[in-house]
Amino acid sequence: MTPEQIGFTFLYLAAFLLIGKWIRIKVKWLQNLFLPSSIIGGFIALILGPQVLGKLAGFVVSNNSFLTNGIMTKEVMEVWSALPGIMINIVFATLFLGATIPTLEKIWEYGGPQLAFGWTMGWGQYVIGILLTILVLTPFFGLPPMAGALIEVAFEGGHGTAAGMAGTFKEMGFSEAYDLSIGLATVGILSGIIMGIILINWAVRKEKTQVIKDVKGFSTLRKQGIMEFQNREPAAKMTVRPESIEPLSLHFAVVGMAVFLGWLILKLLIWIESVTWGIWTDSAFMTYIPLFPLAMIGGILIQVVFNKVDNSEILDRRMINRIQGFSLDILILTAIGTVSLDVIGEYIIPFLLLAGAGILWNVFGFLVLAPRIIPTYWFERGIGDFGQSMGVTATGLLLMRVVDPNNESPAFQGFGYKQLVYEPFLGGGLVTALSVPIIYQLGAIPFLIFAAIMCIVGVLTGLLYFGKK
Repeated sequence: MTPEQIGFTFLYLAAFLLIGKWIRIKVKWLQNLFLPSSIIGGFIALILGPQVLGKLAGFVVSNNSFLTNGIMTKEVMEVWSALPGIMINIVFATLFLGATIPTLEKIWEYGGPQLAFGWTMGWGQYVIGILLTILVLTPFFGLPPMAGALIEVAFEGGHGTAAGMAGTFKEMGFSEAYDLSIGLATVGILSGIIMGIILINWAVRKEKTQVIKDVKGFSTLRKQGIMEFQNREPAAKMTVRPESIEPLSLHFAVVGMAVFLGWLILKLLIWIESVTWGIWTDSAFMTYIPLFPLAMIGGILIQVVFNKVDNSEILDRRMINRIQGFSLDILILTAIGTVSLDVIGEYIIPFLLLAGAGILWNVFGFLVLAPRIIPTYWFERGIGDFGQSMGVTATGLLLMRVVDPNNESPAFQGFGYKQLVYEPFLGGGLVTALSVPIIYQLGAIPFLIFAAIMCIVGVLTGLLYFGKK
């Protein structure tokens, strides 16, 4: 593959991102669902690629025809297949860069209820998924026990985590899990947004919301995903002078160092294992850990250093957010555009069972546990955790913005503080990354017991401590 061919694949990316945005502006029902342009563009790419258009063309043209790949080329599909696993490292490296890290006391005070609720939901997805696998998926469909982790990997982690786990799935002989988890992540985001909007309308009618009393006040521009003129502000601050270094270049370099530091940590862990417990147990557990959670740790370490030495505050959180958002758009579009429909079709019943079980658990948790765990503004605060447990953090933020457009409740502050403790472990953190290797090495039962204990800890802490406040 030549450099020109690789560069051309990014022109495809640009085209489908613009197509997705244009469709979002023009199609009313997509506006009402608040679907991101990257998801829309990803579906268009999937339809016009080898999985749909290519297979349809195969009925009327020869196997050697270029139409068997749809309008995509083999080089495009090859590069796109690798991009999600690369971009997730950038997404996680940026989670804490440029952010103020508060004290544990403040995190507990403001984010504790949402942490208890989110902790319960995340570990509960493991419990539900592993039980479903042990009782149904393994004996009747022959899926390995690792399938029990797919609900949390896909729903809490989203497309990025699923993409980041692709190498782990392949090394463990369950490469189909990548396509299944990407499909589940898509179902999670779609159902999270749709059901979230339905729940918000229900809550307004039942007077369970404390901030908004109707959901009809959104402008046409907002539904189209365009910032209203009066709300427009700079996308980032100019913290350094461009003649010394372009601000975007500086921030990209810091993000790159965070990923590199995570890579060094991973190599160090693999080396330590090779000379210690790896020799004693004849195992190679660390080699299965993906890079992205350690890139997040790299970002935290770099931010701690900047907090101590950066008196000029040259790291701008909004600039970091732009890098993160750009990487996430590419990740989602390419992940959806390259998903294998053949794999999902082959495992359609297990796929639907996993999706249904995950959705039912999340809805149950939100309607039954959230009002009993979160003492004030339970709907405004809980809907964010519901959105995250169904898709990604952005889904939760979107739903919170709908029910609290002017940030009148403690929802955003509590959600942000909760993320500082939650993200390093669940939703793509260390537990998510380690869950599949642990189940592969030790079996499903030990991890099921541990997940059940963690889920119970979250429930009891929420009900008996925060719920009584």
